[in-house]
Amino acid sequence: MERGGSPSEIGVPVAFIESAWRRYTKHSRNKAQEIQGAILPLQRTHHRAAPFLGAVLAGVFTAGSVDQLRSLGFSVLHFPYDTAVRAFATVGINASYSEDTSDKDCAKKVKRWEALSEKRRKRVAAALVDLNREEVDKFIGKLTRTIRRHISPIRVLPLHGTSAEYPSPEKAINFIQEYEEGSNSHPFVKYEIAILFNNGDRIDAVFRDKLDAVQFLQEYQGPSLSPAV
Repeated sequence: MERGGSPSEIGVPVAFIESAWRRYTKHSRNKAQEIQGAILPLQRTHHRAAPFLGAVLAGVFTAGSVDQLRSLGFSVLHFPYDTAVRAFATVGINASYSEDTSDKDCAKKVKRWEALSEKRRKRVAAALVDLNREEVDKFIGKLTRTIRRHISPIRVLPLHGTSAEYPSPEKAINFIQEYEEGSNSHPFVKYEIAILFNNGDRIDAVFRDKLDAVQFLQEYQGPSLSPAV
């Protein structure tokens, strides 16, 4: 998902969401690693946009594979295998299968699905959501807060001074205690900028050049990121 994009122009990334289905736990951790391998490089590339990271999983995934994604900053929505089977059962389809299920039996299940009207297919989707309502609402809530977020304060800290190094904590403490904070004779070092959003997200940046700092902040100009009036 992006903000300000068009068919001919790439916008600012707002969310990266990957989806996956697994029937057996033996493949779930590998799939989690595939997801993080696909999404995390995009996050690093677009870190200034602080995008939402999401994974929609269905089927059988171990708690460890889900925790692995969450520990890396992903919001995870998991539709367990049994709820998927129950959702298809609302239209008379037995969607369960195992390694012993023949290709012929699987083909019959697919045919029954393909024969359904659009209305009955939507019934399956609605049932799946209803069976996982609490988790769906949590996931959508987090995504919505990212999409609707706006800048709260922007903190700019111009730093002046010269770097000082000391061989021990004691000598460093002496330097701090004797440092004249009111002095402005030291040379400019850098701008530290912190952009804080109303949903708790934060973007930090450091610039030694004034033009670079201004260009960075210009990336966040626009009504969609301005505080609500």
